[in-house]
Amino acid sequence: MTQSLANRAVQQRRVVIENNHGEKLSGILHETGSKQLVIVCHGFQSSKERIPMVNLAAALEKEGISAFRFDFAGNGESEGSFQYGNYRREAEDLRAVVQHFRRENRVISAVIGHSKGGNVVLLYASKYNDVHAVVNISGRFNLEKGMEGRLGKDFLLRLKQHGYIDVFNRKGKFEYRVTEESLKDRLTTDIHAVCLLIQQECRVLTVHGSMDKFVPAEDALEFAKFIPNHKLHIIKGANHEYTSHQGELTSVVLDFLRENFNAEKDMPKLPLKDHSFRSRL
Repeated sequence: MTQSLANRAVQQRRVVIENNHGEKLSGILHETGSKQLVIVCHGFQSSKERIPMVNLAAALEKEGISAFRFDFAGNGESEGSFQYGNYRREAEDLRAVVQHFRRENRVISAVIGHSKGGNVVLLYASKYNDVHAVVNISGRFNLEKGMEGRLGKDFLLRLKQHGYIDVFNRKGKFEYRVTEESLKDRLTTDIHAVCLLIQQECRVLTVHGSMDKFVPAEDALEFAKFIPNHKLHIIKGANHEYTSHQGELTSVVLDFLRENFNAEKDMPKLPLKDHSFRSRL
C-alpha cells in the first residue's frame, strides 16, 4: 500500500524505551496501524539513521507493516556510553524493545540486524526463541577476526601492557576505548554455538554482499552450515553498506518476510526458553 510522503511523515514518531540498566533507548516507529511489527537493528558504531536501517523501515512501511528502528545504548541518540564488544548487552536492549511493544499487544513478526546488529539478532533468537523470522545482513561469523583493521596488528601486546587501547579516527580524534573486559566480551561470544541453539521453527535469512571488504562473504556460508532453517542470498557487487544495491537488499528482505508471514499462519508457537550459550574461553 503506497502512501503519500505527508502521511508517512505523520506516521513516524519517536519512541523512547528504557533498558534494564535504566538507560533510555531512542527509536523511530514507522506506524502503519498494523499489529505486526518488524524491529531493525544497526551495526557497530552506527545508528538508526544509517541508510540500510532507514530504507528497510521505509520499505516495510510501504508494505503496510509497522517498523521500529532504534539506537543501542551508547550509540546515536540513546543514553549510555559506547562499549566495544557489548554483544550480550545489545541483545538485552533488543529484549527491552520487544517486551515494550508486546505490552502494547504488537506481534513481533521479525527482527533484522545489519553488520554487528546481525550478530545481535541471532544472539537474541538463540536465547529467547520467541521470533519466527530473523534477518542477518552482513553479520560476522568468526568474531576472533576483523579486529586488526581497527585496533592494529599488535593490539593484544598493547592491551596487555597498558590494560586498554584507545582508538582514534583518521583525523586523530578519539573514538572509543577497548578494555580487556570488552575484548573478552567479543571473544567469548561464540557465534557457532549461537547458531546451533536457534530452533528449527525460526527461519533465518542471511544476506551478504560479494564485495564486502569489512566482513568477507565467506562468513555468510558459515551461517548457512549451522543454522537449522536457513536461507542464504549473496548480492553480487554489493559492499558492506550496500551503497549501490539498496533496492536489491530491500527486495530480498521483503520477499523473505512475505514468505514468512504466509508460513507463520500454519506454524506452532515457539516454546519460550532462555538458553545460555557456550564460551570458548
